[in-house]
Amino acid sequence: MYEREEDDDEEAWLQLRPVEPLPSQCCGGGCSPCVFDLYHRDLARWEAARASKDRSLLGGEESQNCPSHLSPETFLAFRISAMDRLTKDTYRVRFALPRNSQLGLRPGQHLILRGIVNDLEVQRAYTPISPANAEGYFEVLIKCYQTGLMSQYVESWRAGDTAFWRGPFGGFFYQPNQYGELLMLAAGTGLAPMVPILQSITDNADDETFVTLVGCFKTFEGIYLKTFLQEQARFWNVRTFFVLSQESSPEQLPWSYREKTRFGRLAQDLIEELVGSCRRKPFALVCGSAEFTKDMASCLLRAGLAEDSYFLF
Repeated sequence: MYEREEDDDEEAWLQLRPVEPLPSQCCGGGCSPCVFDLYHRDLARWEAARASKDRSLLGGEESQNCPSHLSPETFLAFRISAMDRLTKDTYRVRFALPRNSQLGLRPGQHLILRGIVNDLEVQRAYTPISPANAEGYFEVLIKCYQTGLMSQYVESWRAGDTAFWRGPFGGFFYQPNQYGELLMLAAGTGLAPMVPILQSITDNADDETFVTLVGCFKTFEGIYLKTFLQEQARFWNVRTFFVLSQESSPEQLPWSYREKTRFGRLAQDLIEELVGSCRRKPFALVCGSAEFTKDMASCLLRAGLAEDSYFLF
């Protein structure tokens, strides 16, 4: 019994350990503080708390209300104005900004959310899906997991509640007509950073970048933001495809999805087909689980793309 309690306690501490940023999350621009500076600061605090077995040391710094501008170092309070359940475990949450202001992120950049669960602090990164120029609000897509600490916090939210964010972070900065074609490979909520980038392209009549977006989901019902993606696919320079891992019958899909849906998993043969069908030389953007990201990077290299021809969120 004692050993099991020790194992449970160790697992609890590991869940509270700060998540190390991916190398791609550092922009290399000499930011102060860098996302890695903040990670090492939080890691040192976690290690000290764990060594002394004192979880009270994990309490966060004072947060500021009435945000005037984002800060990568200081958490700011934002009010939840709406919370929509998209699937059984995924929410689209809208946060209010004061005086019709803009959040100030570039398309694809992300924020860090701070959650408090049982008086303990948890932090996770999320990418807003709202347009970069949205006024008076921003929206995020959040998937909840049964055993996730942050998920417990998010599922307790109601309209009118306050949540705390800091940022921006992220090293991919899109510029109009920078690439001939963007090949977007997204799994699940990895769709999030693709959404504002895609919308910035279709909102700009002078941006002639082609876009091929591939969304990987378990089922058709699990596809996020269907209406938005259907609207985007009507633009002359946008194609959308879907890969469903837990379905196998095209007859079960609406007609408009049958020709652009594959079944199984996104693998080497389809990656090569997608790269080969791009209308211009593609630059690939990849976002999903760590395993998905690693697999896609390997597939893209074998399909002939150089390491400087893709970005891993």
